Amino acid sequence: MANFYKDNSDLKFQFQHPLMNKIVELKENGFKDFGRYDYAPANVEDAIDSYDKIMEIMGEICGDVIAPNAESVDHEGPVCKDGRVTYAAGTQQNQEVLTKAGLYGMALPREFGGLNFSMVPYVMAAEIVSRADTGFANIWGLQDCAETINEFASREIKAEFLPRINKGDTCSMDLTEPDAGSDLQAAMLKATWNEQKQMWMLNGVKRFITNGDAQIKLILARSEEGTKDGRGLSYFVHDKAWGGITVRRIENKLGIKGSPTCELVFKNAPAKLIGDRKLGLIKYVMSLMNGARLGVGAQSVGISEAAYREALKYAGERAQFGKEIINFPAVYEMLGIMKAKLQASRALLYETTRFVDLYKAYNALAEERKLTPEERQESKLYNKYADMLTPMLKMMSSEYCNQNAYDAIQIHGGSGFMKEYPVERIYRDARITTIYEGTSQLQVVAAIRYVTNGSYLALIREYQQKAVRPEFEMLKKKLIAMTDQYEQACALVADKGNEYLDFHARRLVEMASHIIMSYLLLTDSQSNSNFIKSTEIFTNKSQAWNEERYAYISNFRPEDMAAFQSIREEHLEEA
Repeated sequence: MANFYKDNSDLKFQFQHPLMNKIVELKENGFKDFGRYDYAPANVEDAIDSYDKIMEIMGEICGDVIAPNAESVDHEGPVCKDGRVTYAAGTQQNQEVLTKAGLYGMALPREFGGLNFSMVPYVMAAEIVSRADTGFANIWGLQDCAETINEFASREIKAEFLPRINKGDTCSMDLTEPDAGSDLQAAMLKATWNEQKQMWMLNGVKRFITNGDAQIKLILARSEEGTKDGRGLSYFVHDKAWGGITVRRIENKLGIKGSPTCELVFKNAPAKLIGDRKLGLIKYVMSLMNGARLGVGAQSVGISEAAYREALKYAGERAQFGKEIINFPAVYEMLGIMKAKLQASRALLYETTRFVDLYKAYNALAEERKLTPEERQESKLYNKYADMLTPMLKMMSSEYCNQNAYDAIQIHGGSGFMKEYPVERIYRDARITTIYEGTSQLQVVAAIRYVTNGSYLALIREYQQKAVRPEFEMLKKKLIAMTDQYEQACALVADKGNEYLDFHARRLVEMASHIIMSYLLLTDSQSNSNFIKSTEIFTNKSQAWNEERYAYISNFRPEDMAAFQSIREEHLEEA
């Protein structure tokens, strides 16, 4: 029997982080549920023991059910007939097994049937599911919609919808339209108030909607007549049982084929308002998107894990020239870099998750009582850190999972190009991660402000203050030198205009990312020897990667910019 939690000691290590005690204490709010629910913990140790046991169950289901179903789901896929979607048989089995095990709604409050888990085990579960089947992870992970309902909806809507999540009701977030992809403020699905029915009526089309035939739907729609920007958009919840929404088609995708991506037609579809009018995009969708980007980070790490394991297994079995190919430097170097990227991505994933956990816990606490000045200050700080690291996580982990999937196929050689091996599916599934929930380019747009205002540099200097054991001093000196180089690169780009900054933005964000991820690995290495080799490999590679970016920035001339701008001019002339 396979278990995708127990076979990976890097996961359980996350529960030992010094911040976990604080996270659990805030999440449990004085352990007030103890005695009211028979599964509520009495203390921190009890809570973390529950996290551990639930992850064991999730790991077993992923290893014994979801992963074995992944290939058949990829081949069979969902089917659209008469405006409705039917899942592949394996997808339906996954859904039923996880529902029976109570693994939906694990982060929801206990009063709504949830486990009241912190974000760390929830994100860990998302990583494990993604390792098993990336496409199914989208269906399971859309329970993030329930978190949005819990955070922003009225008490009545919470009571109506949230208890259904742990019973297996599926969710979707219906945001994009044919003419509103990344630019969500251009969404034009119309919402009109119906006085007689005391409901909003939705009309229009949505496109590229993951799990589009879900039972519970969160929908971005234009409620304010005559508006064309984000200020005219509100957020709504729809129950599939109310009718009015049909699936026009399922998109034929490169990967994640088990997850139905749908085009939807809305004809007087009833809906209820979430929160306040006009805040749909500005407040609620932005919050949901941040959660979704954290989810893609977990998904990307799961893919990296799957790719690395397949590559390692094949390299140890495949013999060429009289020995297994893992004995060739070209192969074991590739495997070492794959593992370093995997562990660096995971370190950034859980650092980001802890910051999200803390500020969300403070937000929940603030609804019950006034926070102390110290608590307000901490909440603001953790919120800032989460905002800083989320776009970095989404970009770097998704890029690395694509690189790891690519290298896994390379290690397999011609066999990796064949559908008989899982790496072919893993490679196709990985490709979407740098695209949906905001492309890598959009993550740079979100992250660059933290370069220009010095926030990344300040966080790096904070990590720099942590003491390391003597044997790690040389690595730390490298990181300090890399930080000085990064600071010089920022200075070279400053005050040269927005277009110049935009042109070099990705290089600067990547330089900061390499340093931060190296520091996180270095910190983990102080208490766990399993990270030492990856720390050495990743830091040394990061030094080389940053040298390349610094050389490009420092040698960049006005005529170099003009050469790129000429491409734009050529296009304008042809148009």
